[in-house]
Amino acid sequence: MSQKPASTFFVFTLLIVFTFLGGGAGWFIAQHQRAVTTATASGSAERKILFYQSPMHPWITSDKPGKCTICGMSLAPVYEGDETTLAVQGGSDFIKLAESTASVIGVASTPVRTAPLHRTLRVAGVISDDETRHRILSARVPGRIEELHVNQVGVEVINNQPLAVVYSPDVLTAQRLYLENRRLGVSGAVSASEIASSREKLLSFGLVDEDIQKLEQNETPEATLVIRAPFDGTVVSRKAYEGQYVDVNDELFEIGDFSSLWFIFDAYERDLPLLKIGQNVDVTLTSLPGETVTAPIAFIDPNLNESTRTARVRVVLPNSLRRILHRQTANGTVHIESAPTLLIPRSALLYTREHPAAYVDLGGGMYQFRQLTLGHIGDTEAEILDGINEGEKIVTQAALLIDSQSQLAHIATASGTSMEMDQTESPAASAVTLTTPTTLPPELVETVLKITESLASDRLDDYQKHLPAVLEAVHQTKEPVHGILMPFAEKLISGTDLKEARRPFEIFSNAVADIVRTQPKSERQAKIFQCPMSPVLGTARWIQKDNAETRNPFFGSEMLNCGVELH
Repeated sequence: MSQKPASTFFVFTLLIVFTFLGGGAGWFIAQHQRAVTTATASGSAERKILFYQSPMHPWITSDKPGKCTICGMSLAPVYEGDETTLAVQGGSDFIKLAESTASVIGVASTPVRTAPLHRTLRVAGVISDDETRHRILSARVPGRIEELHVNQVGVEVINNQPLAVVYSPDVLTAQRLYLENRRLGVSGAVSASEIASSREKLLSFGLVDEDIQKLEQNETPEATLVIRAPFDGTVVSRKAYEGQYVDVNDELFEIGDFSSLWFIFDAYERDLPLLKIGQNVDVTLTSLPGETVTAPIAFIDPNLNESTRTARVRVVLPNSLRRILHRQTANGTVHIESAPTLLIPRSALLYTREHPAAYVDLGGGMYQFRQLTLGHIGDTEAEILDGINEGEKIVTQAALLIDSQSQLAHIATASGTSMEMDQTESPAASAVTLTTPTTLPPELVETVLKITESLASDRLDDYQKHLPAVLEAVHQTKEPVHGILMPFAEKLISGTDLKEARRPFEIFSNAVADIVRTQPKSERQAKIFQCPMSPVLGTARWIQKDNAETRNPFFGSEMLNCGVELH
């Protein structure tokens, strides 16, 4: 009973301690939160938000948070005093990006350098035998094949090896004449020239010096002629059979030397300046998996094939072991290295306009558009003949994004129109904001449908024919339609080609479609279609007749059915 008061006192003491600790912690947290709130309020007061802007498409702005109508990214706040995120300065060849925008789209630059251009040229060709060591053996006298020593293709033969024996009375007559002339020549009845002539005739029939020496020793003429191999080689073809009668010039055998073979490939006209005699070529064959035969270029044909604009290139491959097969296909790799020249990475090149181009990083977020004159194209770099200097920094990543933003910025700047977005829409929403349903004049809808169909059908002349009526119809509209469409309509041009005409039309068409879209679907004056990859805006819309299928005016026949109907 005496321990209970002590226990009670201990518990009471702990409660008092925890109460003080809890109060202190609460006071500390409250003070910290008050300090954070004060700092936040102070920071907000120092930096006033002017508007919200898309980091990816800076011309998309809004007075409240939301998402970009093109890419769907969250809009970033632009504070008072910040640099303009996107500006056109110094003419149409310059564009300026804020550091945050360049970081978001991943802009990277590298200096232009002078170095050898490396290129890997991959070719395909065939294996052929050495044409300088290829013979066709034909019958030199009429006769009959008595014996056949080689009766199949692919047999290896050696120099002077008998291939066949031909019986020919003409050979017998020529031998008798030669022996008779030799006997009469001793007495002077036959001249030396006649003896030599009869000997030459034997040689022309195919006899060799050994055969004539044997005839002179034995003085026994024979009616047979031995067909011999002219060198060490392989029988490529055989057209001789025992008992076969042959006439002069009939083909009997075809012999090729396979101790070395030719790899022959066609080189395109543009690649010929890069190829030199002596350059090594790595040859791979399906019959030798995992192996590479390396040999130098031995000959480049100076004559171009008129139809393919190619020239034949020859590589001599050693084949003493006969592992490479005649007439098989093969692949070759030529590693080319040029003399030092001005180079930029291939990733920096743009082919979106008439000539190859790139963007030069001038520093401070300023970029300049440059047209380039290209030389040879390497594996990872390209030779530059004109348009840029060594040491200048070239944009290697996100150049296409900079170019698309530049072109859109120039269009927006030229029209003097701000393309704000409706925050209630999805990322593919309209660039036109109207709070009430709006109806376009019927004559305007009709003329827009005509030029839309003209571009979808790739008919530039028809588009040019109806364009004045569209401009007149827009001019006659009332507010707010007039204020929305007129800046875009004024930029519509007849154009010298479809691509030139379609660029300003895309922006105009998008605005028209968005006005029609304000109406309930049952009351709309036309169907609305959307392209998810339009050339200018990235996502743009157009109107069509109610009974029409998808006919994309931004691409025409190239991608006529690219698009979906909007509901």
